[in-house]
Amino acid sequence: MSTAAAPADVLDHLLWDDIDNSVGGTWLPGQRTALRSVPAAGQSGDGGLDDPLRLGRAMRLRLRDAVQALLADPSIAGLKDAPKLAAVVLYAKSRAPKGEDDDLQTSIWGAELGRWMGMKESTVHHKVLPVLRSSDAVHTQVVRDGKGHPTGLDCLVMPLWRAHHGGGAGHPLALTKAELATLLHLCEALFGHGWTPKDKEPTPPGLLAGRTGKGAATDRLGLLLMVLNTRASGWLQLVGGSVKKREGRGAATLARLLGCSPSGARKVLARLTEAGVVARQRKATSTRMNGRGRVMLLPVARAYGRTLAPVEAVSGPGAVFSARPDGACGDHAPAAAAGALGTSGIGGAEEAGDSAVQERPDGAELHTNHASVVTPVVPLQLSGRFSGEGRGAKGRRPGRTYVREDQTVDGESAVAGSGSPVAGADPLRGEKPTKSPVDEQEQARGVAAGAGARLMVVGGRKTRQQGRSELPADLDLRVALAPVSWLWTKLNRWQQDHVVKAAKAELAQLRQVLDWAGQAPSVLAARLTSRLEETGGEAMIARPYGWITHRGLVRRPSCSDVRCDDGVRLDTGADCDNCANVLHSRRAWRVRITAEVDRELPGLDQDARYREIEARMRRHAQAEAADFVDRQADARERAEQRAAARAEAEAQALVERKRAAARRAVACEDCGRERSAGLCEACGHRQQTRALIAEAGLLAATWSADLTDPASVAAVAAGVRTAIETDTAAGWKQFLQLTSPADLEAAGPDATRDTAAHNAFVIAESAVVEYRDQALVMLGRSEEAQAEARKAYTTELAKPWFRALPDSDDAQRAATEAAAKAQTRTVEHLLAVRLEQLRTQARPAPVRPEPWSQRLPELAAHPLHEQTPEAIA
Repeated sequence: MSTAAAPADVLDHLLWDDIDNSVGGTWLPGQRTALRSVPAAGQSGDGGLDDPLRLGRAMRLRLRDAVQALLADPSIAGLKDAPKLAAVVLYAKSRAPKGEDDDLQTSIWGAELGRWMGMKESTVHHKVLPVLRSSDAVHTQVVRDGKGHPTGLDCLVMPLWRAHHGGGAGHPLALTKAELATLLHLCEALFGHGWTPKDKEPTPPGLLAGRTGKGAATDRLGLLLMVLNTRASGWLQLVGGSVKKREGRGAATLARLLGCSPSGARKVLARLTEAGVVARQRKATSTRMNGRGRVMLLPVARAYGRTLAPVEAVSGPGAVFSARPDGACGDHAPAAAAGALGTSGIGGAEEAGDSAVQERPDGAELHTNHASVVTPVVPLQLSGRFSGEGRGAKGRRPGRTYVREDQTVDGESAVAGSGSPVAGADPLRGEKPTKSPVDEQEQARGVAAGAGARLMVVGGRKTRQQGRSELPADLDLRVALAPVSWLWTKLNRWQQDHVVKAAKAELAQLRQVLDWAGQAPSVLAARLTSRLEETGGEAMIARPYGWITHRGLVRRPSCSDVRCDDGVRLDTGADCDNCANVLHSRRAWRVRITAEVDRELPGLDQDARYREIEARMRRHAQAEAADFVDRQADARERAEQRAAARAEAEAQALVERKRAAARRAVACEDCGRERSAGLCEACGHRQQTRALIAEAGLLAATWSADLTDPASVAAVAAGVRTAIETDTAAGWKQFLQLTSPADLEAAGPDATRDTAAHNAFVIAESAVVEYRDQALVMLGRSEEAQAEARKAYTTELAKPWFRALPDSDDAQRAATEAAAKAQTRTVEHLLAVRLEQLRTQARPAPVRPEPWSQRLPELAAHPLHEQTPEAIA
């Protein structure tokens, strides 16, 4: 396929997605890219440009960050693989925000979700959805039709909802509509169950659609995570560091993705290999020994038209001295290569048997292949004094060997690879080295720094674990730490973890200060950029960890405002007004102190005057600092007092809750109903009803009975009681007529008693209101109330402003209002006085005990045990 035949979008896709021009995942600006041939129709490679597995690098990283952020959410992180996969499926099927009521929701059936996960519907309803609901990961609502039959299940993934309502547009979970659709198509291609909609193209089943039963959810989730961590070459990005030989690096990588043990991941990897979606291979070595293990995702490689690796191929195809990647220009260029040497063109397609060649951009010119320097398995019997001879009988190193000679190249195999990165620096007779061993050693260390986490020599035989070459997967941390990405590669694992913690803490503080929390990563990145400019660039930093944690990330406030950083407002980017106020205050104090010095010491020369001003300024600053310390101490003391008060209030509330719980467990004192807090509802309403009936009788007696005659008052109260009881009986009879006996039987006798008592209470309460209004009206007609009204009327008309025109409308209106107010006050006073009088009469007289002077003679007459000494003893 030529350049002219390739469409522009194909070339652009290949140029940016298929070619990996990165060192540790970071694209190097200015590096030339090469084009790779696209398999035409009918050629090798089943995937086309519309293949869901053919993801661009940016889209793959975006989806990977989203899925990892979803699985790392606190509501999902500790769950099993089945609920995790369900959360991913519901997240992929969520609706993109459009400003509607059903934004971010998912409509699905339990049976359909089970087919997505390879399990039964009952398992979904008993072991998946309840777990997600209990951890607040998913909210569900059953959708019913007009007849009440369930027609579906609306689901809302809460991490997605929180990302859109609190995380901002830069949150990893805040995917667009196109990105969500891409993730859904990817899930369909991997483990979708397949369906045939009406009037549409059928959707074929996914690669693991037939994988059901125990472990199906784990296999599907593991395949999805591996695909999202696989580049266009089809090879899975493996983790660094030391791994167990039994499990291998591929199982360790999958274990880190799934959050399980390496032994469990090894079983998952074996099942995926058996299903034909994963191929495991080892790099070929010149000695035909086992090299470093690799894992190829066959669907991804097939989608990009890559050469498929043989399954479980543990050794390479013989000698590799003549092995050469396609695309190498020169005399050994393949026949299909287009263009002359030095001309940019499309290289040939990869052929079978090239899987042992490391992935690199096509078209890169290679050095002549040489055999790798290896440590011989059987010690050679040399004559001695020969350049390059091994250790002697004493086990010492050769004269020109270096520190890292006795280390293995790969952490997996302890027998393969050369020991020293500069083992080939010692020339044989007649050969001259192109570079010094020290330069080659430094270059080897630089390459190792970008290769992931490995052991690096720091002095003597001591080693330390090298840090990650890529920035953290969190999008906010990537944006915030982008200015110091070069310094990041100089840190070890421990330092990188602490830098991540410090960056997260600073981002949390910035989100509390900024008006829009999504600005926090960019603001932190701007801070790091300005601090680098102050320092003079990354090359001037000798200790990256100390500079990042103690100078780059920390906020440097110039005043007490939490939004101030080096005199600039974090939320607006303008100059800090508080700093200007502080500066203005200091200048005002300097002017004031200068005036005092000139007034008090007029004869000083210039130097003495300046020293005196500075001394007084220092004393003033010390006084301000002491005052500030005192105010801080007072603030801390008040905070401690508030905390102690809150703790005391919480303890008291806990005691009250315990007492209330204990009271609720007490049976009713009147009827004996259990757990009634000492008084059940029916008995409580009966007591309140009796009190209301007594109050109504007193209200009626205030105007209709002789207050000095207890019999008259009792007669009025009895009449009121009879009237209220009659109304209560009539109301209950009406209630029984409106209620069917079946409902009363279903409610039970306790409910019937409660209802009757409540009905009597309501009737008594309304009767009290009526009797009170009637008492006010009748007392308003009394002579005392009328006299007060007339006096207020006359007094209002006698005021100076109404004296001239007492018959005017304003005067009459004011006098009438004054009379009504006076009458109301008098009536309320009369009612309160008469009620108190009646209550006093009804209250029983206190029983006064007899004085001791009368009780002692009676007590003295009683015999004490027949007054016998034996009884007393």
